[in-house]
Amino acid sequence: MKRNATSTLKIGLIALLGIIVLGYSLFQAQKLIRGPIIEISSPQNGSTFSQPLIEIKGRARNIAYLNLDGRKIFTDKDGYFTEKLLLSPGYNIIKLDAQDKFKTYTEKKLEIILKEY
Repeated sequence: MKRNATSTLKIGLIALLGIIVLGYSLFQAQKLIRGPIIEISSPQNGSTFSQPLIEIKGRARNIAYLNLDGRKIFTDKDGYFTEKLLLSPGYNIIKLDAQDKFKTYTEKKLEIILKEY
């Protein structure tokens, strides 16, 4: 009887350890599954401006690099970025792209209009 209780306890502890390892692995795999995420907080897509200098703000997560129109930009430790950009008169397309350490790629495009000033 005592031997069965010890054996059952060992099996239970091994199973618990296995569940913990599996749970942690799935938690860490979320970054691989989701890939890089770009969130643009301002300006909104389709916005119209009367001044050529704008500020683009947002957050990027799970990234190895982040580019704004082909130029590398940097985030703070929490993933937030702020960049100033000079618009051309008329219709502008701004592209943000990111890649994570697993080479998963994503991009966001903003279409912005600069009225003649």
